[in-house]
Order: sequence, then structure tokens, then C-alpha cells
Amino acid sequence: MRTALLTLLALVSFAANSLLCRAALGDGEIDPASFTALRLVSGAALLFVIVRARGRSAVPEPGEAGSWLSAAALFAYAITFSLAYLSLDAGTGALILFGCVQLTMIGAGIAGGQRPSGTEWSGTLIALSGLAYLVSPGLTAPAPLGAALMALSGIAWGGYSLRGRGARFPVAATSGNFSRSVPPALVALAAVAAAQGLEASPRGAILALVSGAITSGLGYVLWYAALPSLTPTRAAVVQLMVPVIAGFGGVALLSEPLTLRLGLAAGLVLGGVGLAVGVRKRRS
Repeated sequence: MRTALLTLLALVSFAANSLLCRAALGDGEIDPASFTALRLVSGAALLFVIVRARGRSAVPEPGEAGSWLSAAALFAYAITFSLAYLSLDAGTGALILFGCVQLTMIGAGIAGGQRPSGTEWSGTLIALSGLAYLVSPGLTAPAPLGAALMALSGIAWGGYSLRGRGARFPVAATSGNFSRSVPPALVALAAVAAAQGLEASPRGAILALVSGAITSGLGYVLWYAALPSLTPTRAAVVQLMVPVIAGFGGVALLSEPLTLRLGLAAGLVLGGVGLAVGVRKRRS
């Protein structure tokens, strides 16, 4: 029950983050480099305060406070995600992103000796078909550069999630990862500023700060807390619920229409996820 609750809260955070990113980047309120930098800096700042408030006992060993490799994966995910949406529509981007997350995490699980059952494969394919059906009206032939960036983003997020499966102290680990991701984010920001200048409205900056501190920083803590109890396959499959949650969030918060397509796609995704994560393997 604890794992289920943590996972659900993390997925809701991811969906909210998707809505914030779409509102900021899709409406041209802020450029990708500024959005990424503000997102990572605000997340690092809030988590730093939380860790300090909890005291030294929250991190019994220095090695538990994140790593440079995880921070590199976090930064790579964040910057490529923002840049990809300059040339991809939301539907195409979601399909590429979550497809690559599935390939990365399930592939890593297989390489590590895990063998998903036939039921897990079936549930994964059903959930993927539901996602494809959900975004199909907006699918277009993707721009090669945008598709490549989004694929890299999916691979980086899959890698970041896999590394979180070993985190014993999710708050400290996430805080350390965010803190280490700030220097490359600032370097990227300076490079873009020197090359072409920056664009950020007050609304865009606020959306980036909320995305970083709340739906990214705290959301990723929840995700790292849930991951040790999830296999790579299950951790990959449950994330297919994010576009569905974001779809219903758009209906509730952005006055987007509630369509039959959203309802049918939600049924497919939820049914597939339930089939994949509900299977129980017998041990000899």
C-alpha cells in the first residue's frame, strides 16, 4: 500500500509537471535553457532547505547524497526534454519519450536477469497501445532533431529512474542530484545567452519555479522512495499512466474538452498497467 501510494503521488507530480512545461514552453513564455535552469535551481534550493531542516541524521553516509552520474542523467533529461518540444507536438513527444523509457528500463531489467512474464508483456503492449491511441490525433512525422532529442530524454530519464532503485535515502539522494545538476544547467544558460539571448516572461519564470521546486523536486523524492519496491518492468509500465493523468488534469484545470478518446485510452492504459503490475510470479 505504501509503494502504491508513493507511486501514485509521484505519477500525479509528473503529470502536473507535464502541464506546467506545456504551459510555459508551448505558449512561448520562456526559452528552454531558462526553463531548465530555473527548474533545476529551484528544485535544488528547496531540497537543500529540507535536508538541512532534517539534520545530519538524514544522511548517515556521504555516498547516499546523490551522485554525479545521476545528476548527469537528470540534466540530460531536463535539457533535451525542453529543447525537443521546440519542434515536436505534445502527442508525438509523449509517444517517443515514454517509448524510450520503456525500452531503457525493461531492457536494463532483462540485461540484469529479470525475465518479464507473458502477462507483463501483454499488459505493457496494451498500455502502449492506449497511449498511442490517446495521442494519435496529434501525431505527425517528427522532425529528426526533435525526435532524437526526445529519445535521448527518454533514455536519460530511464537511466535516472534505474539508479534510484538503490536509493535508501530518497530526499538526500534527490537533493544531491539536483545540486550537482545546477552547474551544467548554468553553463548551458550562459552559452545560450551569449549566442542568441534569453526570453522569459514573469509567468514563464513562475511556471518554471513551480515545476522545479514542487512537481520535479518533491515529485522525484516520492519516485525515488517508491522505486526500491518496483521491478524495472513495473517502474517503466506505470509511467504510461502519466499522459492519461495529464489529460484529465487538462480537463479539470485548463478547461480542455473531455472526449471519448481520452476515456477509451484511459481504459486501455489503466487495464494494461493493472495487468502488468498485478501479475504474481510463483517461486519454485
